[in-house]
Amino acid sequence: MEEFLHDIAQHIEGYYQNIVDITPKLLLAILVVLISWFIATRVKGFADLRLKRKMHDPLLATFIANLIKAVLIVIGFLFMFRVIGLTGVAQSVLAGAGISAFIIGFALKDIGENFLAGILLAFKRPFSVGDIIESNGVKGKVVALNLRDTQIKSDSKNIYIPNALLIKNTLVNFNSEGYLLQDFTIGLEYGSDYKKALELITEVLKADNTIVDKEYSNSAVVSGITGTTVQINIRYWVKTDLKVTDGKHRSAIVIKVAEILHENGFTIK
Repeated sequence: MEEFLHDIAQHIEGYYQNIVDITPKLLLAILVVLISWFIATRVKGFADLRLKRKMHDPLLATFIANLIKAVLIVIGFLFMFRVIGLTGVAQSVLAGAGISAFIIGFALKDIGENFLAGILLAFKRPFSVGDIIESNGVKGKVVALNLRDTQIKSDSKNIYIPNALLIKNTLVNFNSEGYLLQDFTIGLEYGSDYKKALELITEVLKADNTIVDKEYSNSAVVSGITGTTVQINIRYWVKTDLKVTDGKHRSAIVIKVAEILHENGFTIK
């Protein structure tokens, strides 16, 4: 019994000695991580500012700055492992534990997939900050492109779509060279003077200073007939601003079209 207690005391003393030996390394490792995080954050802010001054695409500039920050943080963690002395152990585990490596790789599959998709989106440029896009049933204004997801704003809500979904699925960009396409449909009673109605709607579009009429086709056309209702589709382009699109201008155009048709004796259905 006395020898058993003596062995326990020796083991506890050995554990205590190991903890005392590794404590400075742990503190130094934590310090390395904190310093690397601080440096990465400052470099990211500096790079973001400089890149936005030299590049015309703030979305790509921010993405590159975030990528630089991520690389610096990874380097910091590698230094942390070296300080603790786990470099050789980590290599042995990765080399020998095939099942563990498979599980880790499967768990990080989505993260890596979204990261690579973010790089493709950053350089392929299917959209820019301020563009109105629709994908996966979500429509809104692009706010930022991050390493894992794309942030859009819709009805004052921030929505984050994984980058891989934007690559795999259909992506609709409602902007063209800084212009936004708006459209709506109205119904007129069958037997109305459709040509006069189209002329009145065209006058409304031409009278609005916000609507752009340069190289874009603003139009009002009969798109179909449903029962006793003739459908007229109105399409026009406006300049895209960096503010949140709230639909006020589209609402104003709909009201103007409805008023001028009503004043001229048309029945809207």
